[in-house]
Amino acid sequence: MYEIIKTDGMAKRGRLTTVHGTIETPVFMNVGTVAAIKGAVSTEDLRTIGTQVELSNTYHLHVRPGDEIVRKLGGLHKFMNWDRPILTDSGGFQVFSLAGLRKIKEEGVHFHSHIDGKKIFMGPEESMQIQSNLASTIAMAFDECPSSVADKTYMENSVARTTRWLKRCQTEMKRLNSLPHTLNPEQLLFGINQGGIYEDIRIAHAQQIAELNLDGYAVGGLAVGESHEEMYRILDAVVPYLPKDKPTYLMGVGTPANILEAVDRGVDFFDCVYPTRNGRHGHVYTNRGKLNLFNAKYELDSRPIEENCQCPACQSYSRAYIRHLLKAKEMLGMRLCVLHNLYFYNHMMEEIRGAIEAGNYKEYKKEKLTGMMRQNEKQP
Repeated sequence: MYEIIKTDGMAKRGRLTTVHGTIETPVFMNVGTVAAIKGAVSTEDLRTIGTQVELSNTYHLHVRPGDEIVRKLGGLHKFMNWDRPILTDSGGFQVFSLAGLRKIKEEGVHFHSHIDGKKIFMGPEESMQIQSNLASTIAMAFDECPSSVADKTYMENSVARTTRWLKRCQTEMKRLNSLPHTLNPEQLLFGINQGGIYEDIRIAHAQQIAELNLDGYAVGGLAVGESHEEMYRILDAVVPYLPKDKPTYLMGVGTPANILEAVDRGVDFFDCVYPTRNGRHGHVYTNRGKLNLFNAKYELDSRPIEENCQCPACQSYSRAYIRHLLKAKEMLGMRLCVLHNLYFYNHMMEEIRGAIEAGNYKEYKKEKLTGMMRQNEKQP
């Protein structure tokens, strides 16, 4: 069940109650593609830094270790020792990202595994079956994520197929949830809005899928090459046509600034690899911009990454020490940077929820963006 606690303009402060716990929104979902956060971060770490939802990848877990194996071990929650909500994507994004390894047909997509070249077929039914085996809290519908520069005729045909696939996903999930041995018969289904940067296709698709009464609605196919301004334009156009009484999820986004802008447009679920990927390369987020800890000026810097930050890295270690670890290629350096970045994102979402509740979200957003634009690299 999803309820809106407070609104401030288009910004929503919501709450989604699931079989695996309550999700306070807006929320950032920490990405653990293969049921692990890259950077040697454990699920106990995730609890420490305030993670509400972990996100894993259907395609990658199907390839390795195999969803049947995860099922035999009790599902993804038991497999990775995580007792809070998990969202699994559908494999649809791999239709986009593995373009050289796949062939799209009406029944589904024929892949070649990126690991060993083995032939794989995944359609709506297979995606739902895999996600049912994983027993995630929220399953994403199987869709095609077309290139943002695809021509309009291709986009229209692709979106029409995604709608047909969504209806098949809904039918198959209903069937799976009714079976006696399904690990999570309360599994939720989110549909995905597509249409690239064509407002009319996006709006028409949103209107069509809104009629299906799904558990939530995502906006997909953004942050795949279009400008930030184009992304915001599409969100301005399409979010008003998605159900107000259901969660709205912007897939694969993004930077702190992207999140702040999207919340202001009515989005309340986010995921992105940026905090972990940047952390592994020594780039860390602060309220005064992003730091590159490889820079020589931090060699003798005894301060934490950010003053007053409560993350495990900032509570115990200096910029100088973390820089040393990174330069020495010690895994602890990457781990500390990733922990800090995930804490920064999760804590920012707490601040966002508080600002919406207080009715001053626009002021908060302006102040936050202004601070981050100061660029810590210019500070002593």
